[in-house]
Amino acid sequence: MEFWTRYGEEILQRSGEHLFLVAVAMAIAILIGIPLGILITRYSRLAKPILGFANVMQTIPSLALFGILLPIPIIGGIGEKTAIVALVLYSLLPIIRNTFVGINSVDPAVREAGRAMGMSDRQLLLQVEIPLAMSVILSGIRLATVIGIGLATIASAIGAGGLGEFIFRGVAIVDNQLIIAGAIPAAIMALGADWILGWIERRLTVKK
Repeated sequence: MEFWTRYGEEILQRSGEHLFLVAVAMAIAILIGIPLGILITRYSRLAKPILGFANVMQTIPSLALFGILLPIPIIGGIGEKTAIVALVLYSLLPIIRNTFVGINSVDPAVREAGRAMGMSDRQLLLQVEIPLAMSVILSGIRLATVIGIGLATIASAIGAGGLGEFIFRGVAIVDNQLIIAGAIPAAIMALGADWILGWIERRLTVKK
């Protein structure tokens, strides 16, 4: 109780900052990743470079990526902007890959039936392929969200706020209570996001 009295208000503030970073990054990653995943199902020659780029982004250590982005004009600098860009780059691979795999996994006979009914490629995509692939696409979004919540704790290293403020402060003064004050809310946030997206995914899978 003493600890909560002392840090409770700041925990709520940092949790809000953390959630903001992840929510904005995920919204941008979805707006970029799903169209790219669809694109490479139509133009297979683009699959290797696009997935390759997303794979490379995943292999760069988070602190190194923040350091690379800092001096870049427009997207770089100290604060939330750089953190959001980094989180977007880390989130792209599961979203692009699952969109690609989900749409390519649709039964060819279903596609042929749609074409036989006179559907255009756009209608086939929106009315058949995406609905059937939605559970797989959501699985990628779910994974990207959980990863993003964990990675967002590093954002405080470049002044973007979030629950990492507690973790870095606790490490600096060797205070386990401060470390836990950052780690536990982040873990709860990740579990909550995973449960909510998992529930949506299951609901869509049942409706198929």
